[in-house]
Amino acid sequence: MRRNLLAVREAGRPVVAVLAAGGVVAGVLVGWPGLDTVNGCGLSSEKYPSQTAQDWVRNADVVVVARADEERESGREELGAGAYSYRLERTVDMSVEDKAFESSERSHPTVGGELGYVGAGWKVRRSDGKTRVDDLTGDAPRVVPGHTYVLALRWEEEKWVPLGEGSVVPFDGQEGGRGEWCGQVLEPDDYAHGERLGRSSDHSMEKALLGKGRPALKQALDRAARKES
Repeated sequence: MRRNLLAVREAGRPVVAVLAAGGVVAGVLVGWPGLDTVNGCGLSSEKYPSQTAQDWVRNADVVVVARADEERESGREELGAGAYSYRLERTVDMSVEDKAFESSERSHPTVGGELGYVGAGWKVRRSDGKTRVDDLTGDAPRVVPGHTYVLALRWEEEKWVPLGEGSVVPFDGQEGGRGEWCGQVLEPDDYAHGERLGRSSDHSMEKALLGKGRPALKQALDRAARKES
């Protein structure tokens, strides 16, 4: 669903690591970048249809419940002009708590107990050369340590990638819509307002999981999988 615009937050102290040149290894997720806006949550975009349970079982190789544990800088790009001197890549290490769905339609690696998520990172202010500002996109929640998410993922170009903006749902406390969304920590009612989930025509997984737990997730995916068979 289309995201509202929320305020940019300053990031915390960096944890630095280096990725090998030439790309990321198997088991690393890459968040699809949206178009950034000055005041935070960017415009949404879709690599694959990602809104409904039918979209998830058609396009995802796996759907997991995973907790973000740690984040680190994993690369940087120098910016030639403007208010920021660098754009920093960010990798989030995630613990997989549950695998709610796995497709048999395409070959893909087995999902283990851990994944690395390369998503929206930071920009460094040119004025002092050290202040970092969060990059936020409309594709999905930022995915930050200490929070749990439902993620619909696809194996593509030797990486695990989310389908699009509808394929990552906040899931703190095993409750859909509770947790981090667009860099902010929200309750389900606030998440529903931000995602505009009140419309009767909305059949998104974001709405289907609102205020619900793993049984609702598995029920929705099982029902969609039966329709596909």
